[in-house]
Amino acid sequence: MEGGAIIGLIGMLLLVSSWVPQTWETIKTRKCPLNMQFILIYVTASTLLTIYSYLIGDWIFFALNFLAAFQSAINLTVKLMEKKR
Repeated sequence: MEGGAIIGLIGMLLLVSSWVPQTWETIKTRKCPLNMQFILIYVTASTLLTIYSYLIGDWIFFALNFLAAFQSAINLTVKLMEKKR
């Protein structure tokens, strides 16, 4: 693995891990304090970037955006469930 890939991998791990406490708290409390518009934009952007990174074959960028989309989708699901109540 070359130096650039290692830097990218470390950045990916740090960025994805920054979402873990919020997502865990959302799962635990079943409440999401995040703004709905922010979550919608974030899920959409991460999903589009996941598709793009797959198409260009960048696995670090793909993993980062897939995990970001997944974690923000959990927050979105909880937020939508809150609105139904």
